[in-house]
Amino acid sequence: MQEYPIKRGMTKDLETRIVAELKSCFGLEPEKNAKGYRIKFGALKRLDVTMGADGKSVIIDTESDMGVSDEVIIDTNKRFRKYLDTITGFSSKERIKRAKSSVAED
Repeated sequence: MQEYPIKRGMTKDLETRIVAELKSCFGLEPEKNAKGYRIKFGALKRLDVTMGADGKSVIIDTESDMGVSDEVIIDTNKRFRKYLDTITGFSSKERIKRAKSSVAED
């Protein structure tokens, strides 16, 4: 389980964007559950997305399917990274930099 901060100015319609970007990036209608939204796609047996307590982050929990081909894994990873980029407003480099700085502060 990983929590990702959302870029300032992108938190207003976060729940709507969570659903819209799951549809856009994975081409699936997410299933709503008590905590948030869930999909199953490619190398992911489960991808759960919930809003953080303050509404300024998303919490993503995944379960991988190790029995799929390399092509499926690569496609799934590419779509997952694109989802993170669009939902958080931060690129992969920016997310890594922020994660390293928050660990250094602890």
